[in-house]
Amino acid sequence: MAQKFQLLEKAAVNPEKKAQIPDVLPAIATRTNMLIYPSLVMPLYVGRDKSLTALEESIAKYDQLIFLISQKDVTTENPTVEDLYKVGTVARIVQLMKMPDGNYKILVEGLARAKIVDVVEKDNLFVFKIEVLKAKYRRTKVLEALIRKVKELAMKYVNMSRRYPDESIVALEDTANPDKFADFVSSLLPLPLEEKQKLLDAVSPKERLELLLEILTREVEILNLEEELDRRVKEKIEQSQKEYYLREKMKAIQEELEGEEDIEIKELKEKLEKGNYPKEVRDKAEQEISRLEKMSPYSAEATVIRTYLDWLLNLPWTEETEDHIDIKAVRKTLDANHYGLEDVKERVLEFLAARNFSKNLRAPILCLVGPPGVGKTSLGRSIAEAMGRKFGRISLGGMRDEAEIRGHRRTYVGALPGRIIQMIRKLNSKNPVIVLDEIDKLGVSFQGDPASALLEVLDPEQNNTFTDHYLEVPFDLSKVLFITTANVLYTIPPALRDRMEIIEIPGYTDTEKLHIAKDYILPKLYEEYSITKRKVNITEGAIKKIITEYTREAGVRNLDRNLSKIIRRAILKLSEGQKSVKVTKNNIEEYLGIPKYKESDLRKRPEIGVCTGLAWTAVGGEIMHIEVLPIPGKGKFITTGQLGDVMKESAQIALSLAKKLCDGKKYVKVFETNDFHIHVPEGAVPKDGPSAGVTLLTAIISAVTGTPIKHDVAMTGEITLRGRVLPIGGLKEKLMAAYRAGIKTVILPETNKRDLEKVPDEIKDKLKFVFVETVKEVIEEALVKDVDKKG
Repeated sequence: MAQKFQLLEKAAVNPEKKAQIPDVLPAIATRTNMLIYPSLVMPLYVGRDKSLTALEESIAKYDQLIFLISQKDVTTENPTVEDLYKVGTVARIVQLMKMPDGNYKILVEGLARAKIVDVVEKDNLFVFKIEVLKAKYRRTKVLEALIRKVKELAMKYVNMSRRYPDESIVALEDTANPDKFADFVSSLLPLPLEEKQKLLDAVSPKERLELLLEILTREVEILNLEEELDRRVKEKIEQSQKEYYLREKMKAIQEELEGEEDIEIKELKEKLEKGNYPKEVRDKAEQEISRLEKMSPYSAEATVIRTYLDWLLNLPWTEETEDHIDIKAVRKTLDANHYGLEDVKERVLEFLAARNFSKNLRAPILCLVGPPGVGKTSLGRSIAEAMGRKFGRISLGGMRDEAEIRGHRRTYVGALPGRIIQMIRKLNSKNPVIVLDEIDKLGVSFQGDPASALLEVLDPEQNNTFTDHYLEVPFDLSKVLFITTANVLYTIPPALRDRMEIIEIPGYTDTEKLHIAKDYILPKLYEEYSITKRKVNITEGAIKKIITEYTREAGVRNLDRNLSKIIRRAILKLSEGQKSVKVTKNNIEEYLGIPKYKESDLRKRPEIGVCTGLAWTAVGGEIMHIEVLPIPGKGKFITTGQLGDVMKESAQIALSLAKKLCDGKKYVKVFETNDFHIHVPEGAVPKDGPSAGVTLLTAIISAVTGTPIKHDVAMTGEITLRGRVLPIGGLKEKLMAAYRAGIKTVILPETNKRDLEKVPDEIKDKLKFVFVETVKEVIEEALVKDVDKKG
């Protein structure tokens, strides 16, 4: 085409050029709904060979004049003379521009109406002999009335349709020339081609204005009806549904014009067809897609359904990772990541070994109970790594809303699935390892009880059909390995605790902490700070001193913090020019300051009325000194030190039992003439628990009889009014506290003897255990002299 129309490409169009209209002109057959009226300027696209040839002829031989004639059928590609209307518009080419696709865009100015008189050429291009049709009129009253009425209706139409610029309204004001005015109004109206051609055929302005009057009356009436319909609809719908109404109108138009299915719904159907979904999920999705098809995509309900389908179709209903279980490799991984924790490791290895034999084995629900910093959470990550599964963690601490577990119902605004389903989707696997942290710190509020919602999640017999309120279809959680963590057991509801395998992690001994620091914490810190042991050397003696004099904890978090602090201080020295740093027990105070626990909690010598007890707390075991002081009074007792109700009751029992045991006249008088002030130091810290009875009793008898209590003896156990010593819990934590404090002898209830199996040999080798059944045995062992002899 570039070679054929060389003249056209080189042609220069003069927009100011004026010429007389000749009798013969080349013609372009237009196939657009837009007609060119005289006195109007409009763009036109030219692409067919015949039209381009006519365009070339117009510029070369006819002073840029062209005859524009409309096709009767715009779909005809190669029209004949019979396919054209008889009346068209003589136009002048004002501008010519070649488009990237090879077609031409021309700007034409209509000059006059003309009709075909004869055909000069019709093969390579259309060339017609034409007759210019000149409008003849007289300004009569009838014509003036027509002009005014058409002007009024045209202004009304333009204002009502709201799709014309302000310039159109200004142009309508010019009615000096009825001929030009009628053509301008004709060009404004979006009419079918047949009606536009009728207006072009009408040469007389009066005839044209009468046609326009009829057309405008009809169009204004239609606009009035549309406005009335809009008004009725707007009265029935709320502001938030306006978009829905507009979308419905658009959808109706699209269906009328194209009948094409919504792309989004089509994609959802394809995804459902290709995906491997359970039957109930497929049925539910089909039902929701059917509902979505019947409503506007912009409605609030449609948004809710789309979000729901997004969750439903993107959950891993069948996707799961393959377990790579090599028992030796798993044991090696667990040992490499965690020191000790033998019970937990053995239970995990048992499950994995059994899993090798049966692929249908349900995952156990493990609950790791122990003080902070012993590695409960990180153990879950190690298990996932060892099994080749994906790992997720959900913190339950402070959770008060049941919907956090079971999800919100879709009737609520902003509803979402629960945290369990959210994590499953995030991991994109139906058999991950999920750690539920701090299960002992779940709350209860008016929004429900999350602990009760967890009953189904953590029940191996039920969780294969776990139903989230949002999804409304069951999801199989039986292949998920849930590991829960807790600091204490007593705050976990019994029903929930019954569904889990409890594995207690009591804490680490000093030797275990030393190994953890050397083999795990320091290598991690060296890598984190990008430094080597040659640059910063922390000796074993320094680590031991940190454990004994700077930390008192069951876990290793503070040990980690102190080692990190040393390395930061050492890096500062290296930055100041020092070549290497060596930290020993002798210079450790330069890095950590004065030891926090320099003075041992062990009493220096036997004292009257002061007894050492062992207590269990959520952060490990502790020793506490219970002090009793007789003061003049009437035999009552006073308690201070933030004692809870259980310890106050123990104190009352201990006082009554002491009166029975000290039955000599001398001691009876002491009880009658004195009040007993019972105090546990660190008064700001609340203290409670059912294991301080023997300690309280021993302190009271010591104070009454004036007999000192051995300073290197600690005890634990609850008492009855008949003098029996009851068993206690948290034995390992309490013995570790005694071991750290330098206690030599520990008095324990006889029924706790079997629990010594779980206590590390390191602790058992350093402590002497005295097992008692009655309080008399406690007093005989704890007091420097026998009470009865004093009496």
